[in-house]
Amino acid sequence: QVQLVESGGGLVQAGGSLRLSCAASGRTISSYAMGWFRRAPGKERDFVAIISASGASTRYADSVKGRFTISRDNAKNAVYLQMNTLKPEDTAVYYCALATIPTIPARIGDFGSWGQGTQVTVSS
Repeated sequence: QVQLVESGGGLVQAGGSLRLSCAASGRTISSYAMGWFRRAPGKERDFVAIISASGASTRYADSVKGRFTISRDNAKNAVYLQMNTLKPEDTAVYYCALATIPTIPARIGDFGSWGQGTQVTVSS
């Protein structure tokens, strides 16, 4: 059974940057797409970014395009989210997720494993 552990969250001022990491253990992730999601206080969990198993394809939510970059290192069994030009509305708990397929999933149900999340707080 795969375990996903996020790290790198914290408190940052608006305009700042953070890099989130997600370390996987118990299963090699190289055959599966990976994603980042977030849940803001009082809101539903939202999609942030997804990367295919090979890393050749990515997809981003409109709200983070041009500011966030998802990447992966299959040799390290890890996925990352570089977040630049952070805004207060980016404040949320960020979760990484492992898909059950190698390509960009079309639905959240294609993600079978989730981490516990890391808090990101952006002050204005």
